[in-house]
Amino acid sequence: MDSVTVQQDQTAAASLEPGAVAADAPGMLQGLRVVEFADELAEYAGLLLAGMGAEVVKVEPPAGAATRQIGPFAGDMPDPERSLHFWTYNRGKRSVTLDIADPAQRDALVALIGSADIVLDSTRGGLHAALGETLASLPGRFPGLIVARITPFGDTGPWKDHKASDLIHLALGGVMMNCGYDAAPPWDYDLPPIAPQLWHAYHIAGEQLLVGILAAVLHRLHTGEGQDVSVAVHDAVSKNTELDVMSWVMRRAPLYRMTCRHAGEQPTHVPNIGHTKDGRWCIALGLSARDQANLLPFLSKYGMQADLAAPGREADLRARNVPGSSAADEGKAHIVEVIQRFIRAYTYEDLPWPEAQAAGLLWAPLRKPHENVADVHWQTRGTFAEIEHPELGRALPYPVSRWLSTETRWQTGTRAPRLGEHTAEVLADPAPRVASVPARPRSGPARLSARGKAFPLQGVRIFDFSWFLASAGGTRLCAALGADVIKVEWKENPDTRLAAMAPVGGREARSTATGPLPGVTDSDMGGQFNNKNAGKSGLSLNIRHPKGLEIARRMIAQSDVVAEGFSPGVLKRLGLGYEALTKIRPDIIYVQQSGMGGVGTYGRFRTIGPVAAAFAGAAEMSGLREPAMPAGWGYSYLDWIGAYSFAMAIMGALFHRDRTGRGQWVDSSQCETGIFHCGVPILDHAVNGRSWERIGNRSPYKPAAPHGAYRCAGQDRWIAIACFTEEEWAALCRIAGTPAWAADPRFATLAARLAHQDALEAALTSWTTGQEAHTLMAALQVAGVPAGVCQNAEDRCDHDPQLAALDWMTEVTGTKIGRWPVTELPSKLSATPPYSGGITDRGAPGYGEDNERLLRELLGYSAQEVADLAAEGVI
Repeated sequence: MDSVTVQQDQTAAASLEPGAVAADAPGMLQGLRVVEFADELAEYAGLLLAGMGAEVVKVEPPAGAATRQIGPFAGDMPDPERSLHFWTYNRGKRSVTLDIADPAQRDALVALIGSADIVLDSTRGGLHAALGETLASLPGRFPGLIVARITPFGDTGPWKDHKASDLIHLALGGVMMNCGYDAAPPWDYDLPPIAPQLWHAYHIAGEQLLVGILAAVLHRLHTGEGQDVSVAVHDAVSKNTELDVMSWVMRRAPLYRMTCRHAGEQPTHVPNIGHTKDGRWCIALGLSARDQANLLPFLSKYGMQADLAAPGREADLRARNVPGSSAADEGKAHIVEVIQRFIRAYTYEDLPWPEAQAAGLLWAPLRKPHENVADVHWQTRGTFAEIEHPELGRALPYPVSRWLSTETRWQTGTRAPRLGEHTAEVLADPAPRVASVPARPRSGPARLSARGKAFPLQGVRIFDFSWFLASAGGTRLCAALGADVIKVEWKENPDTRLAAMAPVGGREARSTATGPLPGVTDSDMGGQFNNKNAGKSGLSLNIRHPKGLEIARRMIAQSDVVAEGFSPGVLKRLGLGYEALTKIRPDIIYVQQSGMGGVGTYGRFRTIGPVAAAFAGAAEMSGLREPAMPAGWGYSYLDWIGAYSFAMAIMGALFHRDRTGRGQWVDSSQCETGIFHCGVPILDHAVNGRSWERIGNRSPYKPAAPHGAYRCAGQDRWIAIACFTEEEWAALCRIAGTPAWAADPRFATLAARLAHQDALEAALTSWTTGQEAHTLMAALQVAGVPAGVCQNAEDRCDHDPQLAALDWMTEVTGTKIGRWPVTELPSKLSATPPYSGGITDRGAPGYGEDNERLLRELLGYSAQEVADLAAEGVI
């Protein structure tokens, strides 16, 4: 389709407030057509593409997509037109019925694909077989076509044909071993790891696929070249955990899951959520010296300070820790218990958490997903929209937006299509795709990566004020795709560098280690920092100094994007707000990310990943049924999801600018990305009046039994098993050698097993307890039963043959830290593959490592002038 139609009047004055755009403002991908052949693996990716403005045509078999059978259902009446799951993940799409295996419909299929810019495919080779094509040949048959695929385990490797599900992927990918409940004393896990709900393996893979798609779309805009883009769910999920991989890679340090808080190396029995007296929960994070200094006067105001004292004069009030990376002790545990006393004194509605936030404390209620719909902050931001359902005679609330902009907007779309609703009109005139002509063409020769192929973000420069994972991780993805990312820090407010430190003795000591190694204290040698900032250049710059501000302005004049993760308004107060940036460069793209977003009433709230998850509803959703406490997430899930969204906003804005010549200001919210995942429980409350109730590891909506994690032989070893069909159950009984199970009327049918899950789980555990987990997984997979070990970091890093086959890590060399593996992007692009070393072919920069090179190459400073700037405290 002709993307030129989305070009706007170049003389129109830019709105200077994100969100203050016309209701009919385009999406970033307006004018692109996506033809989707997808089930639950890839429907979420299609939803994101539709939200960003693409036309998404969903091809369904005559009987309808299998996801129309996933609950819950409107009125609890199973019906393919009443699935709230289908409604959530197919909003804004059009439905065409077509039997891709029917030769009589081959011409219609080929014509439809010929009209597409992007084909979204999770048929595991079914689409290619129907067309008589291979993975390599399909893009060549349709020049310029981007074929975007999600597979469970990838195209190669020993597990490529394994059966999986959301639960199995969360187990094998390490998420479950980070999430769950505290162990019983002294430290023996009596409860299984818990899979966060709902469908997060496919959310993670879909987000990562979008990163690859956007890179491919940008490359095609400037070269006309299409390509195959693929993501293996196992690869994507295995990289989504936050600290465990680098803690193991660097120091051979295992992490231990704890209730509703970060998995850590030194576990405690003190959750940082408190129970209100009416049975709800509040998170109270932050035990740094700064937090303690803010906590004492707040509690003293209510006479609840107990015996707490202010931190001593020697305390560093500027220090910031990566959650889960700091050592625990009894003193900190006591502070948490004093906070819990305060929380227990209030009901959920009366708890003064807003006052705690105003005092600078990281507090938030654990909301249920539907409780955000009426919140004034999210209403102000347009996070939700009421979408008409004519068949119901009413409108229903959906989460529809992840950021606000001055030029584009997320597209709300219409309710999910009825089966085949658009078949006639779409197939009547599948117009061939028309190549786009960029308004801002690139110049210069292609720059090849260490893989010998072009980077997709050729010539893009990002002036990067990001920090923490949620924003720094986003620009790291861009660096791996070829952007020239200049990471800006200043010693008075540095990024979080002290986590997963390199071991004393370096790589040699790690290669012979048999237990956790002590880490160095050099801030240039943090493994977590290396992983989230690989491929960037490093600039130390004091922009509070007039000369530093002038340097920033001159570099921004040569940049395409300014990216930042500060609290809203910080850069503006320093003289680098959007209006000032547009005077430096009119087509600048300014992307900011904060916890709650700048527009709205919560902009100044202190928010990190766990706090955002509490607000969004993600923390409350996961765990055993009440009265058990929430298990939540064992890492900052929304940090990585925020990072994916940050990268999507950057690349989407680049695509819009390169087509129209116009930049924009994007106000992105980390919490909003979490709310976007909560569409099903929000609809369930609106339609059925039902508040979300935790379901442990069970699967009521895509019925399966057994469906859970079961103890195996060894210390804290578990296997996830999911039987969706009678054939899978029969195979499980054969492998277990227990014909009595098959004959037991409680287990004779899926309906019966669902009604007797406690007894079923007890019977299954009595067998699995004596089995070695990986051996059992192999036997079950051979028999056709979806099964996966609940893998920890050691399993994935040292023993997982599939991740090794997928080249899930890349070795990069840092100047001081040395050569270490970091995670590679899971998006595999056939023409422009990512490379975590970026254009620098290096790990993360040391603090200010590239000062002289950048100042001399970009701004023409002499060596003496650079030295003078350092002496003056400018760099």
